[in-house]
Amino acid sequence: MITKEHLRQKALELGFELFRVASPASLKDTQENLSAYLSANYHGEMAWMETRAAERADPRLLWPDVCSIILVGLNYAPDKNPLENLSARSDGLVSVYAQGADYHDVIKPRLKEIAALLARDNHQAKVFVDTAPVMEKPLAAAAGLGWQGKHTVLVSREFGSWLFLGAIFTDAVIEADAPETDHCGSCKRCLDICPTDAFPQPYQLDSRLCISYLTIEHKGVIPRALRAKFGNRIFGCDDCLAVCPWNKFAQAAHEQKITSRRDIGLKPLHELLQLDDTAFRTLFAKTPVKRTGRDRFLRNCLIAAGNSQDESLIPPVQKLLDDENPLVRGAAVWALGQLSPALFEKEKSHHAHEKDANVQTEWSAV
Repeated sequence: MITKEHLRQKALELGFELFRVASPASLKDTQENLSAYLSANYHGEMAWMETRAAERADPRLLWPDVCSIILVGLNYAPDKNPLENLSARSDGLVSVYAQGADYHDVIKPRLKEIAALLARDNHQAKVFVDTAPVMEKPLAAAAGLGWQGKHTVLVSREFGSWLFLGAIFTDAVIEADAPETDHCGSCKRCLDICPTDAFPQPYQLDSRLCISYLTIEHKGVIPRALRAKFGNRIFGCDDCLAVCPWNKFAQAAHEQKITSRRDIGLKPLHELLQLDDTAFRTLFAKTPVKRTGRDRFLRNCLIAAGNSQDESLIPPVQKLLDDENPLVRGAAVWALGQLSPALFEKEKSHHAHEKDANVQTEWSAV
């Protein structure tokens, strides 16, 4: 018979640092909190959060047979403070979590190995890694992996804010663990450091102002009022995670697949701005960055270029004024206006017949 200890040992053998179990009935306040979040439109364009909200709030609606939910945590802590790279204005900064193989591809096969042990004991199991209406962070808090900090991210006393989460729903009855206590106290460093003031209040995040959301999930034009606040961040933002005092207990991740692409964490913008679709896909193959696509990624890089004050970036920015994609063209217009107002005025007359309304707005707004 498979025991909880057997499952825990298997998880540790597979490289997970944390293993806990939650009851599917443990999300007591989630429905109310989720409804308030959605009503405020804090989810932005992430319509998928709303379409299956009821299942998110109650795992039993997602799978009526679930009796226990296994939560695991995988450490991805960096070997140095990512805030140090914000001063490299001519380089594009990629969030720590994306500096390796896509965590979905790393975690899911391992969850299936744990689930296989349950299957041998004639139990059903379903595995989830941020790809279904499952609220991993509240469930992980209920299971005792950590608590949701004021920045809404799970915080662990052992690993700080640097944890990937995975969940296994099973019809096996497994003793649930006790939830973790909130240890944020009076600290609000994560709220104070946010470049765009994306936290309306502690424990609430307005995604529409969040740099991570805007550089990864948002498909359209970056709001003009926020662009200067992006700095050199081109994929995600680690500020609220990196400043958490509990990170002092975290040790750098040792999982090779998680740390395998530290080379893409900080790369010269002049190189990134010259990527065509093939080069983009090659450079970011098997990483989370690839999912944004070349056009949205270049949009982000052009915002960083406009913030750089580096005039050597003018030639690649100028070239992108004629890119096939209007999202890229519009961002190039803004970047050029920041780097060289005189050249912007000169180029403006050459692009007077621009057909895309958003790009026209960029030419007229600077």
